[in-house]
Amino acid sequence: MQTIQIIALGKCKESYLREACKEYEKRLSRFCQLQVTELEPVPLPQNPSEKEIAAALEKEGAELLKRAKGFCIAMCIEGKQLDSTGLAKKLEQAAQGGENGAVTFLIGSSYGLADAVKQRANLRLSMSAMTFPHQLARVMMLEQIYRSYQILSGTKYHK
Repeated sequence: MQTIQIIALGKCKESYLREACKEYEKRLSRFCQLQVTELEPVPLPQNPSEKEIAAALEKEGAELLKRAKGFCIAMCIEGKQLDSTGLAKKLEQAAQGGENGAVTFLIGSSYGLADAVKQRANLRLSMSAMTFPHQLARVMMLEQIYRSYQILSGTKYHK
Protein backbone atom coordinates (compact mmCIF):
# COMPACT_ATOMS: atom_id res chain seq x y z
CA MET A 1 0.00 0.00 0.00
CA GLN A 2 1.34 3.40 -1.01
CA THR A 3 2.38 5.84 1.71
CA ILE A 4 1.16 9.40 1.33
CA GLN A 5 2.71 11.86 3.72
CA ILE A 6 1.54 15.43 4.20
CA ILE A 7 3.90 17.65 6.13
CA ALA A 8 2.39 21.05 6.79
CA LEU A 9 3.50 24.08 8.72
CA GLY A 10 0.61 25.12 10.92
CA LYS A 11 -2.43 23.41 12.32
CA CYS A 12 -5.91 23.07 10.92
CA LYS A 13 -7.72 25.23 13.50
CA GLU A 14 -11.31 25.50 12.35
CA SER A 15 -13.45 22.56 13.52
CA TYR A 16 -15.41 22.28 10.26
CA LEU A 17 -12.16 22.06 8.27
CA ARG A 18 -10.70 19.50 10.70
CA GLU A 19 -13.86 17.42 10.21
CA ALA A 20 -13.50 17.64 6.43
CA CYS A 21 -9.86 16.52 6.72
CA LYS A 22 -10.90 13.60 8.92
CA GLU A 23 -13.51 12.54 6.39
CA TYR A 24 -10.98 12.43 3.56
CA GLU A 25 -8.42 10.73 5.80
CA LYS A 26 -11.03 8.03 6.50
CA ARG A 27 -11.84 7.65 2.81
CA LEU A 28 -8.15 7.48 1.89
CA SER A 29 -7.47 4.66 4.38
CA ARG A 30 -8.74 2.18 1.74
CA PHE A 31 -6.12 3.30 -0.76
CA CYS A 32 -3.01 4.39 1.09
CA GLN A 33 -1.25 4.80 4.38
CA LEU A 34 -1.81 8.48 5.08
CA GLN A 35 0.45 10.30 7.50
CA VAL A 36 -0.27 13.94 8.34
CA THR A 37 2.38 15.84 10.27
CA GLU A 38 1.77 19.38 11.47
CA LEU A 39 4.84 21.43 12.33
CA GLU A 40 4.91 24.73 14.19
CA PRO A 41 5.89 27.66 11.98
CA VAL A 42 8.80 29.74 13.20
CA PRO A 43 7.31 32.68 15.13
CA LEU A 44 7.85 36.03 13.46
CA PRO A 45 7.12 39.60 14.56
CA GLN A 46 4.08 41.48 13.25
CA ASN A 47 5.99 43.10 10.38
CA PRO A 48 9.00 40.86 9.76
CA SER A 49 11.93 41.99 7.65
CA GLU A 50 12.99 40.08 4.54
CA LYS A 51 15.98 38.78 6.51
CA GLU A 52 13.75 37.47 9.32
CA ILE A 53 11.44 35.80 6.82
CA ALA A 54 14.36 34.19 4.99
CA ALA A 55 15.80 32.85 8.27
CA ALA A 56 12.40 31.47 9.29
CA LEU A 57 11.91 29.79 5.90
CA GLU A 58 15.35 28.22 6.13
CA LYS A 59 14.66 26.81 9.59
CA GLU A 60 11.20 25.56 8.58
CA GLY A 61 12.66 24.09 5.40
CA ALA A 62 15.23 22.09 7.36
CA GLU A 63 12.43 20.57 9.45
CA LEU A 64 10.39 19.70 6.36
CA LEU A 65 13.37 18.12 4.60
CA LYS A 66 14.24 15.98 7.64
CA ARG A 67 10.87 14.26 7.33
CA ALA A 68 10.48 14.13 3.54
CA LYS A 69 10.71 10.76 1.82
CA GLY A 70 10.04 9.34 -1.59
CA PHE A 71 8.60 11.46 -4.38
CA CYS A 72 8.34 14.98 -2.95
CA ILE A 73 5.77 17.51 -4.07
CA ALA A 74 6.31 21.10 -2.96
CA MET A 75 3.05 23.01 -2.84
CA CYS A 76 3.88 26.50 -4.10
CA ILE A 77 2.14 29.18 -6.10
CA GLU A 78 4.79 29.18 -8.81
CA GLY A 79 4.46 25.44 -9.30
CA LYS A 80 2.93 23.58 -12.19
CA GLN A 81 -0.84 23.25 -12.33
CA LEU A 82 -2.16 19.76 -13.00
CA ASP A 83 -5.67 18.57 -13.57
CA SER A 84 -7.00 15.73 -11.42
CA THR A 85 -6.04 13.08 -13.98
CA GLY A 86 -2.50 14.49 -14.12
CA LEU A 87 -2.15 14.23 -10.35
CA ALA A 88 -3.47 10.67 -10.46
CA LYS A 89 -0.79 9.79 -13.02
CA LYS A 90 1.93 11.30 -10.80
CA LEU A 91 0.74 9.21 -7.82
CA GLU A 92 0.64 6.11 -10.01
CA GLN A 93 4.17 6.74 -11.29
CA ALA A 94 5.42 7.28 -7.74
CA ALA A 95 3.75 4.04 -6.62
CA GLN A 96 5.94 2.19 -9.10
CA GLY A 97 9.07 3.86 -7.70
CA GLY A 98 11.19 3.04 -4.67
CA GLU A 99 10.55 3.65 -0.98
CA ASN A 100 7.20 1.82 -1.07
CA GLY A 101 5.97 4.36 -3.58
CA ALA A 102 6.01 7.04 -0.90
CA VAL A 103 4.82 10.52 -1.81
CA THR A 104 5.40 13.53 0.42
CA PHE A 105 3.41 16.74 0.00
CA LEU A 106 5.28 19.68 1.54
CA ILE A 107 3.20 22.68 2.62
CA GLY A 108 4.96 25.81 3.84
CA SER A 109 3.89 28.60 6.12
CA SER A 110 2.11 31.75 4.99
CA TYR A 111 5.47 32.95 3.63
CA GLY A 112 5.88 29.86 1.46
CA LEU A 113 8.72 27.38 1.26
CA ALA A 114 12.49 27.70 1.45
CA ASP A 115 14.36 27.42 -1.84
CA ALA A 116 16.08 24.28 -0.51
CA VAL A 117 12.69 22.56 -0.22
CA LYS A 118 11.70 23.59 -3.74
CA GLN A 119 15.05 22.33 -5.05
CA ARG A 120 14.60 18.95 -3.31
CA ALA A 121 11.09 18.51 -4.68
CA ASN A 122 10.49 16.20 -7.61
CA LEU A 123 7.48 18.35 -8.51
CA ARG A 124 6.46 21.89 -7.68
CA LEU A 125 2.68 21.94 -7.67
CA SER A 126 0.26 24.85 -7.57
CA MET A 127 -3.41 24.27 -6.83
CA SER A 128 -4.41 27.47 -8.57
CA ALA A 129 -3.26 30.96 -9.42
CA MET A 130 -5.73 32.07 -6.75
CA THR A 131 -4.77 32.29 -3.09
CA PHE A 132 -6.51 30.07 -0.53
CA PRO A 133 -6.23 29.88 3.25
CA HIS A 134 -3.80 27.10 4.19
CA GLN A 135 -6.47 25.19 6.09
CA LEU A 136 -8.88 25.16 3.16
CA ALA A 137 -6.08 24.27 0.75
CA ARG A 138 -5.30 21.22 2.88
CA VAL A 139 -8.89 19.99 2.58
CA MET A 140 -8.78 20.60 -1.16
CA MET A 141 -5.50 18.71 -1.43
CA LEU A 142 -6.86 15.73 0.50
CA GLU A 143 -9.90 15.68 -1.76
CA GLN A 144 -7.68 15.72 -4.85
CA ILE A 145 -5.58 12.84 -3.51
CA TYR A 146 -8.80 10.91 -2.85
CA ARG A 147 -10.05 11.81 -6.34
CA SER A 148 -6.75 10.58 -7.79
CA TYR A 149 -7.25 7.16 -6.23
CA GLN A 150 -10.82 7.10 -7.48
CA ILE A 151 -9.59 7.87 -11.00
CA LEU A 152 -6.97 5.12 -10.75
CA SER A 153 -9.65 2.71 -9.51
CA GLY A 154 -11.96 3.55 -12.41
CA THR A 155 -14.90 4.63 -10.24
CA LYS A 156 -17.53 7.20 -11.20
CA TYR A 157 -16.48 9.65 -8.46
CA HIS A 158 -14.49 11.63 -11.01
CA LYS A 159 -16.88 12.88 -13.66
